[in-house]
Amino acid sequence: MTTAVGLAILAQNTTGPEFGKASPIGLVIIVLLLIGTALLVRSMNGHFKKLPASFEPTDPTPDQAVDDGTDRGGIGPDPRG
Repeated sequence: MTTAVGLAILAQNTTGPEFGKASPIGLVIIVLLLIGTALLVRSMNGHFKKLPASFEPTDPTPDQAVDDGTDRGGIGPDPRG
């Protein structure tokens, strides 16, 4: 029953005198969205400029122990020698 109602709504003639005319509110909404997007892009660029050029540590010695495999995660020395 609902499909018949849906088909009847879709089958209506929509080419009346107001067909194809856009509302001025639509233009206002699009302009507001464009302004909001421009402000967001400007804000993101400001945040990106504050980021460092690289995230590499300046002193890698604390990380070298982990990288070399010497950090055993709190486990004592290897009993096998």
